[in-house]
Amino acid sequence: MAGVNDELLTIGAFAARARLSAKALRLYDRLGLLTPDRVDAASGYRYYRADQVEQARLVALLRQLDMPLAQVAALVEADGPDAAELLAAYWTDVETRIAGQRTLAEYLRARLSGRSSEMYGKFVVETVEVPQQVLITETRHTLADELPAWIGASLGRLEAAAEECGGVSASPFVVYHSEVSTESDGPAESCVPVADEAAARAWAARQGRTRQTAVRVEPARRLAYTRITKAQVAHPQILAAFEAVEQWVAAEGLRFAGPCREVYFADWDAAGPEDAVCDVAFPVERDPAQ
Repeated sequence: MAGVNDELLTIGAFAARARLSAKALRLYDRLGLLTPDRVDAASGYRYYRADQVEQARLVALLRQLDMPLAQVAALVEADGPDAAELLAAYWTDVETRIAGQRTLAEYLRARLSGRSSEMYGKFVVETVEVPQQVLITETRHTLADELPAWIGASLGRLEAAAEECGGVSASPFVVYHSEVSTESDGPAESCVPVADEAAARAWAARQGRTRQTAVRVEPARRLAYTRITKAQVAHPQILAAFEAVEQWVAAEGLRFAGPCREVYFADWDAAGPEDAVCDVAFPVERDPAQ
């Protein structure tokens, strides 16, 4: 005798039991998230088993969490404990994103309400003379969400390569040749100063074009910069630091002499949230019109 779970339900009856619309069930079928047990070849009617109700409700609840369809499909196919872990990982990502958006909203609210000067006043801007440097570099077009991982990986690769180039001679830095955001992909250039130019050029010749590596000599520069903590490196706090330097440059009658950069002078992994790790900087020069 057939059991209750073997009972086949029309799409209307199944929709009522699952507390979903027939339209939603057709969408889930089309996306491969919930396939009917049988489709009548002649009429095209869909029939579902009673034991598919829980899966249908699960899919609907996951969609209420704005979970992408690919992740819903993976979670539905997973066993109980694995499915729970997938959900936990997804929700951790959601909370991280929301926290970042909350901070961004607070930053924008301060700008829109005319309180930008209060934010900029938290940053002390100074200048420093930087001598000519030989740089080994790696360049990449990258969006903002990929940027932190790429910075860490590319600087790690370059610092390891510096052993072949006379060693690291000054703090590594990242140059932004164009805006990096959720919609603009730079490019960004990771740079490690090294001691031996000839060895650096020999190293670059061996690399080919796999990671867009290069050697260049950067001329002596004057940098206007502000020092920030590890916590302030996160977006959008770092935007306020860049804008504070920009305002200071304008007020001092200077002009920009190159693209902005982040200079990483501390051990990132060992630093705590309130430890200074980075200088947000712009090359500047005296404006002859001033």
